[in-house]
Amino acid sequence: MAVLKDEKFVPHPVKDQFPGVEFCVNSNPPVGYTEAVILAFQHYLVMLGTTVLIASIIVPPMGGSHVEKAYLIQTMLFVSGVNTLLQTWFGTRLPVVIGGSFRFVVPMLYVALQHRYSYYLDPVNRFHHTMRGMQGALMISSLLPIILGFLGIWRIVVRFLSPLSAVPLVTLVGVGLYAQGFPLLAECIEIGLPELILLVLFSQYVPYWWKSKWIDRFAVLISVSTVWAYASLLTAAGAYKNRPPNTQFSCRVDRSGLVSGASWIKFPYPFQWGQPTVHAGDAFVMLAAAFVSLIESTGTFIAAARYGSATHVPSSVLSRGAAWLGIGILMDGIWGTGTGSTASVENVGLLAVTKVGSRRVVQMSAGFMFLFSILGKFGAIVASIPLPIIGALYCVLFAYMSSAGLGLLQYCNLNSYRTKFILGFSLFMGLSVPQYFNNYVITTGSGPVRSRSTWFNELMLVIFTSPPTVAGIVGMFLDRTLGYNDKDVRKDGGRHWWGKFKYYERDARSAEFYALPYGLSKYFPSV
Repeated sequence: MAVLKDEKFVPHPVKDQFPGVEFCVNSNPPVGYTEAVILAFQHYLVMLGTTVLIASIIVPPMGGSHVEKAYLIQTMLFVSGVNTLLQTWFGTRLPVVIGGSFRFVVPMLYVALQHRYSYYLDPVNRFHHTMRGMQGALMISSLLPIILGFLGIWRIVVRFLSPLSAVPLVTLVGVGLYAQGFPLLAECIEIGLPELILLVLFSQYVPYWWKSKWIDRFAVLISVSTVWAYASLLTAAGAYKNRPPNTQFSCRVDRSGLVSGASWIKFPYPFQWGQPTVHAGDAFVMLAAAFVSLIESTGTFIAAARYGSATHVPSSVLSRGAAWLGIGILMDGIWGTGTGSTASVENVGLLAVTKVGSRRVVQMSAGFMFLFSILGKFGAIVASIPLPIIGALYCVLFAYMSSAGLGLLQYCNLNSYRTKFILGFSLFMGLSVPQYFNNYVITTGSGPVRSRSTWFNELMLVIFTSPPTVAGIVGMFLDRTLGYNDKDVRKDGGRHWWGKFKYYERDARSAEFYALPYGLSKYFPSV
């Protein structure tokens, strides 16, 4: 191919802030702005899937019915609204939704299957006593991120992160949730696949065909409403009348039991299930989940800053966010949500789909969480969306989360063998080690760690089944030990690009994006 003499091949420049964002973190649209309200409802819609999934997994082993499941979802929504506001006001100040975490499912099932709860023959009574045990364990586990955050210990830890070691951490926060993507979609392929096709069509292709901002911005709402109506027609026409129970549960819009189980109006309140109980083994397993949630949330915060067109998050701000994440887990224990909190991965993916990283939009979504947590019947109608539709959303939203991690490679020297090894080895181990633990559980019914302490075995299972935790630890260790004494080698990892964001005061943009309101920043150390 002929090349013009005056043509120059210029590599794509490194960008401290992600370009092309319509509203960045602090460029908030007016409260009465109609688009902002619809965008806020989309954030509520995508976080609802994880809430329903977690409740569907943990409620049956606890002895609960549709009534307990519906009320637990209401409680999770209410506490998520509180925690989202706390994180966006006083935590990282990033546009992140704080919702339920899948990493707490294993500890919750560990508590639910304890022999001491089998003596309660009444299912409702068993549910309440099991929930009290979970509450006590959650409240104890919340101390870990609170202490690490407010004492500045987490600030010291995250200073060791470089763009190179952050790549496997952030990437696998999204990739590590692959089991909630296409496998969930495939449970009812006739509605899951159309949802995926429509979402990709409206969010990616239509903007190139028709120059309009609102179609791709509202692609989630348009595609979900269309396929949900299609699924309702199939249900009404009797398409699943003679199908197996599992197919009916996945495909029909009237099999969730949430609408019949939910109350019209009910206000979640602290200690609504009774006085929490504490057992040492349960608390230790839950501590492992809190630690994993903290690591994964750190990766999610980094991605949210990227898609919100903010600069890299200073270590002091990440530590502040960790502390308020711990307070969020404490809230979970006080109200009894059945799970701990984490920064929502799917909502960060939605920032990329809509190109709107506004903090105010996410805060407005908390209003929908409060509204539908109190008006149970109305919230249950939205929560009864078939899960394959949610799985199709995850295929796109988790993909965006993963690509946020890959975008950090722009800071790294990809022509270095050191970079190649650290990147490849940490990604591979982050996928391979959790797969080994998961396969071991499937084939034997327990984890590969077989000590005399059951709680220790479960603790190790929780940590080593988290891909971003394994990849982040491996990547950070290698980056800090492999040839680190060589100044030129250290630059391969791109640490010098993040140097100005290491301390809060070194870049004026840090205060612009992350400063606390009402002058509260002076009460939090920034170094």
